[in-house]
Amino acid sequence: MSNNHPSGLTHGEIADLRAAAARVAENSYSPYSHFRVGAAVLLTDGTVVTGVNVENASYRLTTCAEQTAISAAVAAKGPGIRLKAVAVANLNGSACMPCGACRQTILEFADANVPVFYPGEGGVDAESTVARLLPAAFTLQHLAGAE
Repeated sequence: MSNNHPSGLTHGEIADLRAAAARVAENSYSPYSHFRVGAAVLLTDGTVVTGVNVENASYRLTTCAEQTAISAAVAAKGPGIRLKAVAVANLNGSACMPCGACRQTILEFADANVPVFYPGEGGVDAESTVARLLPAAFTLQHLAGAE
């Protein structure tokens, strides 16, 4: 039996990424929904960066954990970061796959085959790829060089 996931990550790396997301969820600022979410992104250089959801009384201004982690990675490493994997966790024991805005943000910094790990229905660990989570994704790549 192989010790690697189809993505090339080891099962230990995946477990560590999920654990980092769960640990950081403790720091969530969620006084309104009490839905504490953490995310951990693994960059292609091996760096793990975490983020949490930060709510706002004006709900539209709430920031998701995935976006916070990616923003922190860009702030720390620059705009050329690339994601190797993403993990999402919550402390409420419910399913928690990335929302549409997070899927689009992940795609901005990841290849379509990058794995995303998240809590599924019934507390089962779930996973997908960016391509499966966001079919027919919006992209401006076709405009590159069209100046």
